[in-house]
Amino acid sequence: MSGRPTAAQVRAWADEVTAVGDRIGRHFARSEPRARAVGYIRGLLGDADRKNGWQLAEALGDPTPDGVQHLLARADWDADAVRDDLMGYVHEHLGDPAAVLVVDETGFLKKGTKSCGVARQYTGTAGRIENAQVGVFLAYAGPKGHALIDRALYLPKEWTDDRPRCDAAGVPAAVGFATKPRLAERMLARAWARGVTAGWVTGDTVYGHDGAFRRFLEGHRQAYLLAVPANQPLFDGEQRSTVKAVAEGFPVAAWERASAGDGSKGPREYDWAVRAFGPVDERGWQLWLVVRRHRDRPDERAYYFARGPAATAPAELVRVAGSRWRVEECLELAKGDCGLDEYEVRSWVGWHRHVTLSLLALAVVAAIRVAAGPSGRPKKGARGWSG
Repeated sequence: MSGRPTAAQVRAWADEVTAVGDRIGRHFARSEPRARAVGYIRGLLGDADRKNGWQLAEALGDPTPDGVQHLLARADWDADAVRDDLMGYVHEHLGDPAAVLVVDETGFLKKGTKSCGVARQYTGTAGRIENAQVGVFLAYAGPKGHALIDRALYLPKEWTDDRPRCDAAGVPAAVGFATKPRLAERMLARAWARGVTAGWVTGDTVYGHDGAFRRFLEGHRQAYLLAVPANQPLFDGEQRSTVKAVAEGFPVAAWERASAGDGSKGPREYDWAVRAFGPVDERGWQLWLVVRRHRDRPDERAYYFARGPAATAPAELVRVAGSRWRVEECLELAKGDCGLDEYEVRSWVGWHRHVTLSLLALAVVAAIRVAAGPSGRPKKGARGWSG
């Protein structure tokens, strides 16, 4: 990790990684790969400039990366079972009724065509179409902290339509094409099955524009606030329109300045407008259009559909909208300090194993911050709507 830790911090890190190792140990058929996995997590949390096979092997005391490669490619252990323990670990340390589950994706730029799922596709990592793998992630964000709790490797149709290519990369025969919203649904279902609960689900337009994803959440009685594109259709009570056109008709009094939480440069303050649409349903839930407007560039707007209890205050909707940035912070920290994007594996199994161990390392960071007390938690005092 960046910075020079104190002796007490070093002991805390070591103790927490040992506790994580004890927790996941039952998922390894032999003690040697279990010990190597714990050492791998320690290496990911270390201060090496890069977290590649050679440097992680050095952290483990190995003369070559052969042992690391064996752990990720051939050793007998269940990465999905470890992932399930990761969910429980994060929920135990960060669990809170006000938490938000956040779905998002990130790219891993690659050269060549052998890495599982690699294709020329859009990735926000580069902001353009690049040769990359794309992973979909689920974050748990609450007042105590935030961490990533699940992952799924997106396979473009050019991969799932080419069975020999999938076989060569070790993709299980049962894995077919799934859009990013479908992958997100599976991750949410897994989290709920593990007892991970949250007040809201949020995500960007990839998920908000997908009507089936919104219906999935409604079918599970899960409140949500999801970004939608400016041309998203909306029935305003008289005719079909778009969210952009509806928002352009909002009166001046509809807008109120509020903070969506603190960022690296202080409070993220925007102008917000919230308008209810349609009747309250039999459950007492309401649909809202939420619009965020930049303070200095009023034409720069973001639009959201929200559905939840009708008594929900505008301030709560703003808070949930701000929670979406937490997944970006998680991904940035995971890549910057936990080696998320520094893997040297190409297979389906290798990707999921490395990423799972990286997410465990990130979860240790979150747990240590909680144990450190309020100084390690998000700042309070957001301005704006207080109701």
